[in-house]
Amino acid sequence: FSLIRKVSGIDITLTANDITVNKNFKEWAFKKQAGATKFNEEQMQWLRMIKDYVINSFHIDRDDFDLNPFNAQGGLGKMWQLFGEETDGIINELNDVLAA
Repeated sequence: FSLIRKVSGIDITLTANDITVNKNFKEWAFKKQAGATKFNEEQMQWLRMIKDYVINSFHIDRDDFDLNPFNAQGGLGKMWQLFGEETDGIINELNDVLAA
């Protein structure tokens, strides 16, 4: 993935995917918390699990919540309990932001 980013001109140097995703996640979470959205600790724990999942798989969708680590924590149902109507929007937004 980092090679594609370098070749396509997005990055000047090769950067490990985990560094890129972690940096993008921190920036995204900071912007969200500074605005109208305020995540509680349990929500942040789930967002971090999503981030960690994306580091290894580059993408997440609803079906992935049937897999570890999400299924052990309540899966997509728990995600909906924590984020409600924003669930799909958060999933889509994180897919766009984290790998950017």
